[in-house]
Amino acid sequence: MKKTPVEPLHFIPQPLDNKRLANLCGPMDENLRQIAAALDVTVFRRGEKFIVSGTLAADALAILERFYAVADKTISIDDVQLALVEQRAGHAQTARKSARPARATEAGAAAEPAADDQGVTGAGEPLVLKTRRHDLRGRTPTQNQYLKAIVEHDITFGVGPAGTGKTYLAVACAVDALERDAVQRIVLTRPAVEAGERLGFLPGDLAQKVDPYLRPLYDALYDLLGFDRTQKMFEKQAIEIAPLAYMRGRTLNHAFVILDEAQNTTPEQMKMFLTRIGFGSKAVITGDVTQVDLQRNQKSGLVDAAQVLKKVRGIAFTHFTSADVVRHPLVGRIVDAYEAANKPVRVKNDKASD
Repeated sequence: MKKTPVEPLHFIPQPLDNKRLANLCGPMDENLRQIAAALDVTVFRRGEKFIVSGTLAADALAILERFYAVADKTISIDDVQLALVEQRAGHAQTARKSARPARATEAGAAAEPAADDQGVTGAGEPLVLKTRRHDLRGRTPTQNQYLKAIVEHDITFGVGPAGTGKTYLAVACAVDALERDAVQRIVLTRPAVEAGERLGFLPGDLAQKVDPYLRPLYDALYDLLGFDRTQKMFEKQAIEIAPLAYMRGRTLNHAFVILDEAQNTTPEQMKMFLTRIGFGSKAVITGDVTQVDLQRNQKSGLVDAAQVLKKVRGIAFTHFTSADVVRHPLVGRIVDAYEAANKPVRVKNDKASD
């Protein structure tokens, strides 16, 4: 049976303004190309008239209309790509909601509210974090749920693929808490698997030894606070770096602790880290279980924690998907492609372990 061709959609901006048209299209029509490539549509412009064709033509048209309304100022590639991320996340959330009742009916049970519905979006306006350089809010429903979980729980796990904002949002929450004097310091840590957790042989002092491994956390701090203020906080020890191997025996009171790349911890290291949390402290643990660098026969501490702690009151888990990727639109497709390719391997391994 032949598919009925989708009729092209037309858009003529009103009121007509050449400057706004130029801002909408971007240099050499780059904004239009980004929208067309991300949504797999064709965007053709003839003068002031836009013709959009493709399955997601209505979505592309909505983005064009949205940006023309604010096109009195320059629209950057970043603006376009963030809009595409929000559009993708909205579709994913709609798909999950429509699929849920069917699954519940088949199981003969009542449908439960999705995690997204229990998050910030279901409880009012999304959280806005006040940082020195700019205000920050989640771009997707899952990011909003993650922010709410961090605020409401003392220990929060953020699990999902690269580019979903797990680490950046955790650092933003830490900065917000420090600025409000809710905590006295920020402690950043991650396992240095690449160095075998044996840092003594590396040149330099402690900071120089672990700098390469904590670079994503530094980048987030510099973006949120600026370079000078970040350096001053390090000097005052309001921000501290602590390699995971050096955490044993410590008690962290009134601190916001972030464990990044937690998929590369062992179960013993994860237990050791979680038991460092003292009074008035918060901990956020982030990781991607598809990027484990441990030995093949070594179980990830993040995977183990998700199984052991999932029903412990006071601990929250937020799971991200490719729909939450806040990077170039291709990154989401790359994550999906690898996920599809690795699924048969995981099924085979699961059967072998039964």
